[in-house]
Amino acid sequence: MLNDQVAFYRWDDMPEERMTDLISRRFITGDKTMLAHVYLKKGALVPKHHHENEQITYILEGALRFYLGDDQAQEIIVRAGEVLHIPSNVPHAAEALEDTLDVDIFSPPRQDWIDKTDAYLR
Repeated sequence: MLNDQVAFYRWDDMPEERMTDLISRRFITGDKTMLAHVYLKKGALVPKHHHENEQITYILEGALRFYLGDDQAQEIIVRAGEVLHIPSNVPHAAEALEDTLDVDIFSPPRQDWIDKTDAYLR
């Protein structure tokens, strides 16, 4: 029996939120962190944005090209089995080079995702 403060989840039971024709997500939120599965079809674009939340991106399948900084001059390709850490308030954008399953960890949780006010992604 689980402690009443412990929660158990199955990804397949979590609702999938469609952002665009090429991007959808599922997420789980704790008090101080958020864990997300982000599904991106090849060619999907995540526009440049920034947020106070520290982000760790772990690619399980596929590959994303990240564009970093105000001028997006720094590029890095993150492939399956690789991890990218994006500190708070660093501008970034991403492009799916192939169908991709991206695991994102945010601290604190993304309130704009919870409230569905993340217009840049819709």
